[in-house]
Amino acid sequence: MSFIKFLTSKVFFKQVALALVAVVVLCFIALKWLSITTNHGEFITVPDLKGKSLETVGIELKDNHLALEIQDSANYNPKYPKYSVIEQNPIAGSNVKENRKIYLILNPSGYRKVEVPNILKRTFRQAKPQLEALEFTIGKITYKDAIGEGVISMSHDGETLKPGTLLPLTSKIDLVVGNGKL
Repeated sequence: MSFIKFLTSKVFFKQVALALVAVVVLCFIALKWLSITTNHGEFITVPDLKGKSLETVGIELKDNHLALEIQDSANYNPKYPKYSVIEQNPIAGSNVKENRKIYLILNPSGYRKVEVPNILKRTFRQAKPQLEALEFTIGKITYKDAIGEGVISMSHDGETLKPGTLLPLTSKIDLVVGNGKL
């Protein structure tokens, strides 16, 4: 039998028709299986979690069939309670699938600690920007009779500070500064 006769025979057309039917049936089964396993068209709205405690967030996400993933603790924000959510991804109101991870950034327990720089014997004009750059606040400034006009000592909450001491950001540092009059 020649090749051309085979292409025009009933056996060839039967085989092509069976192959097309098999492909259509397999595609239909695959699409139905995907639709069922991916919950096609079913979404869960992400709740607003900002400002809520970690326990409350865990319960709320579990009730909504969502997963919890803590990404990081960001810089301390005094507007939110300690260990509460300050940022979430995806944002509140987004539509997501069941068991989707919700990434959270928590508010730490306080400001991170920073080393107090050595500003002793420096003028107040030099010391002030250095302290402010590290986000310390300058408290009470006391001028004392001294030969130079530099910073004589530093204190925090009544205790004398040494350079290198760790203090939380935004701590108030009191300074004793020489006035150059002796």
